[in-house]
Amino acid sequence: MSLEWRGAAVAPDDEMPSPESWEPVSVPGRPEQFAGAEAVAYETTFSDPRGESDAHALLVLNGTYAHTRVWCNGDLLTSHDAYFEPLRVRLPESEEYRIVVECRAPEDRFGGLHATDQLPPERCVPGIWWDATLETRPDPCVSELSVQPQLSEEDVTDATVDVSATVLTEEPLDDRITLSLRPEGDVRGGGMMDRARVSTDEETTTVTYTMDVRDPSLWWPHDRGEQSRYVLRAKVGDDEHSVTTGLRTVSYDGGLRVNSEDVPVRGVTLLDPTAEDVERAVDANANLVRVRAQGTPPEVARACDDHGVLLWQDLPLSGPGSFDTERGQGLAARLTATYAQHPSFTAVGVHDEPVPSYANGLGSGFLDRLRFRWRAWRASYDDADAVSVASAVDSVPTFPVVGPPGINPDAVTLYPGWRYGDTADLPWLCSQFDVGDAVAGFGAGSLGTPDPSDSPGFDSACHDRHVDGGVEASQTYQAGVVREVAETLRQRNAPLIVVDSLRDVGDAGMGLLAEDGSEKVVFSALADSYEPTQVMLSDATPGERDIVVLHDRPEKADLTVEWDCNGDREQAEHTVGPFARVTVDTLTLSAGDDVTLAATDGQTVVKNEYRISE
Repeated sequence: MSLEWRGAAVAPDDEMPSPESWEPVSVPGRPEQFAGAEAVAYETTFSDPRGESDAHALLVLNGTYAHTRVWCNGDLLTSHDAYFEPLRVRLPESEEYRIVVECRAPEDRFGGLHATDQLPPERCVPGIWWDATLETRPDPCVSELSVQPQLSEEDVTDATVDVSATVLTEEPLDDRITLSLRPEGDVRGGGMMDRARVSTDEETTTVTYTMDVRDPSLWWPHDRGEQSRYVLRAKVGDDEHSVTTGLRTVSYDGGLRVNSEDVPVRGVTLLDPTAEDVERAVDANANLVRVRAQGTPPEVARACDDHGVLLWQDLPLSGPGSFDTERGQGLAARLTATYAQHPSFTAVGVHDEPVPSYANGLGSGFLDRLRFRWRAWRASYDDADAVSVASAVDSVPTFPVVGPPGINPDAVTLYPGWRYGDTADLPWLCSQFDVGDAVAGFGAGSLGTPDPSDSPGFDSACHDRHVDGGVEASQTYQAGVVREVAETLRQRNAPLIVVDSLRDVGDAGMGLLAEDGSEKVVFSALADSYEPTQVMLSDATPGERDIVVLHDRPEKADLTVEWDCNGDREQAEHTVGPFARVTVDTLTLSAGDDVTLAATDGQTVVKNEYRISE
């Protein structure tokens, strides 16, 4: 049933909001007219939606940012403080309903990126962001259903699914709930069915059960296998509820392993995630998205499952400042439970960029490196609280601290050639600060429009030297930085790299794409650099430079490699082992040379082109 909503900016106090006037708004949504408001109230009215066979009415809200209270006919029904977790409200019996939902800006440190200046104010309006529906159900019914697959790292054929089902009933109940697990689609075989007892005198009870899975079909990233899924159905009486899940294992110990196999990660950061962004990530040859310091909308998590894209899910915690560890642990546990059903769910980051940026504007000279080291030493960070919060997550790998070199981060952010120095400083940064295995952010910014007016998170004053040539020049520079850093990290065998970011949130930014999704120059450059099997130059500057084949696949490949330098063409045959780096030949290059590299296994051709710089 669709609902008509009205909204108003209100003062955050303890009473039910009673604004002088309401105006029509779209829900779900983020009404731009309320940008900057500390609290926004939403109102809807409707008649009893239940038919003859219905006993229960539930209001289901998804993405209520950030602290929420819900009133029905003047009575406070519930409050909520984790917008990534669905809010399901059972409504009392009534002939007419007036629902008021108040959403407040964060009252603690857990507003994430939306509590910073990294996103435009209109994207941060307190509201019901993702979904708002009204459900009617018979009695008894399954009002909530969650699943968490469990597989053995040592034996992936040893698989179970933990089920948690919430049952609503008006009368004392002594019955059985039927649970079935079947492969999604038309796949035959592999189905399982069990029954569990439901016995209660309460209106609400939760049934937990563990189902064994015979001959499990595993879910894989798109560049490694199929995205097999299962549908879990729970039925009690005449009511049925279902969720879709998948089976996989994931671990991290110096590299990511999925289903006990190594998976080199090539990722992109999402600042304003949409389902379309997941498809764009695949087009860029990425196999992971990091949703930075915010909750992931349900349709985005489902898109990751569908397209075989790994999901790195951050806690909504960003920027310097202390935080309540106990609150963080509770949110981390709830976040894990919310996304556990998604086979794409791969990792959790806790504290994003916990210290101010300290090296903006530094160059590449000897004195600048000394200044960098001094500032990095001063930018200390005590990770005890972040590590404590990460301990609440036991189902996927965690990265307690994501930030710059010098604070001993679990995953580093590196911006040579943009915030400081140039791209040739990357090896020095990695060796000096012992970082580079897990890189959660690298890249450069550029203009998306000729005259940018709205560029949150993009400090053009600090980066004028990179964008003052206009759109074309800035995008060309960005492409060069992203390409060189990506290729250098891959040649260094970095097991996990994530470019910052996929799409701009304003007229300029760090995106491979403009805000509207149109491609910048850097998009195709990154897609080439992210090819699982690719041929590259060890360095695109004058001198003796190696032609290197990178092969990030678990099986060997017989390749024909070809190179063309200023029209002189040669080729060679090479067998490349699993996850190998092979030097094919060495070229002596001069400034202005044009070099084209290509490789093929007889089915797929990859290509890289270089213009040798000074």
